[in-house]
Amino acid sequence: MSIGLEHYLILAGVLFSIGLFGAFTKRNIIVILISIELMLNGANIALVAFSRFITPLALTGQVFTIFSMVVAAAEVAVGLAIIISVFRYRNTVDASKIDLLKW
Repeated sequence: MSIGLEHYLILAGVLFSIGLFGAFTKRNIIVILISIELMLNGANIALVAFSRFITPLALTGQVFTIFSMVVAAAEVAVGLAIIISVFRYRNTVDASKIDLLKW
């Protein structure tokens, strides 16, 4: 039995679903950020799998995945900076208690 495209897509879907569940149900901002990273990793696996099985000689999926990883790294850096700033101001990382934009 060889591993085919459907196996990679199932893995990507499971990772994306776990990340989506974590992003919607958790209150801790750091866990929400990790869940978003899981969703991005699921999308990256799907990109590489489609590229590998549809056009094996082209590296388009891998290139898009590298760009996605660069954007994810920048997103984490900005997100952690915002979380640290909010924690210094509010002394919590609970998403339900952060209401900085409310009057």
